[in-house]
Amino acid sequence: MLVDGRKIAEDILSEITRVVTGFSNAPKMVAVTCAPNFETKKYLEMKKNQAAAVGVALNVVELPAEVSTKDVVDCVKRVAAECDGVVVQLPLPMRVDREAVLAEVPVNKDPDGFSYGLDEQACFSPVVGAIDEISKKYLIDWREKRVVVLGEGRLVGKPVAFYAKAKGAKVTVLTEVNFQESKLLEADIIVSGIGRPRFVKNDMVKDGVVVFDAGTSEDGGELAGDVDEEVASKASLLTPVPGGIGPITIAYLLRNLVSLAGRL
Repeated sequence: MLVDGRKIAEDILSEITRVVTGFSNAPKMVAVTCAPNFETKKYLEMKKNQAAAVGVALNVVELPAEVSTKDVVDCVKRVAAECDGVVVQLPLPMRVDREAVLAEVPVNKDPDGFSYGLDEQACFSPVVGAIDEISKKYLIDWREKRVVVLGEGRLVGKPVAFYAKAKGAKVTVLTEVNFQESKLLEADIIVSGIGRPRFVKNDMVKDGVVVFDAGTSEDGGELAGDVDEEVASKASLLTPVPGGIGPITIAYLLRNLVSLAGRL
């Protein structure tokens, strides 16, 4: 079964719209980005369109590739004082200390939930929020399940691993260093966020597996997921790319913002 992420996102956005229209001042969000690539530009475009549709003011501050860590930190500090939520759009240039930048985003103005798993006051990160929404809708039980998380990045791998463990799952995180295809074949639930087009093939998963594809990359000028489309023939549930987790993450980000602004 393919998950209709757009429908789930529409439900969340409808809720946000009802809340926001009841206030005279729209919640304000600022996204800070540095020399955005193809995927980042597409994602920011989606964010701006969705924010405008629900009455949220989103301003994108684009910094040049040659910025220093101090430049980005100073920018985050400045915009944090002027808005309800700050989004640091990853990736950042290699010369920039990512952790130093993210540490400057106050937890009460962090709709991206970068402190999730580190601070009990932090909200779900949008990817975790999307997975949680899908799990509720399709009655996915994580307890005692064998979960494989592909990648250990800040946006997908780390927060999803924390979420799965908190749900009582038996979690294995696989990276390029310790990758074992046999672990994928044993998995009841797979979550991928490695950004490698169609990496997970049909013969790498078992029948009935639940697959959350949270990886996006550019392939021939189009967005592609980590999971090959043929996996749908074996999976009991699969989030497609595009149209799966992506739309929900944007909606969930906006829900987090409205909540942090005290409107939800």
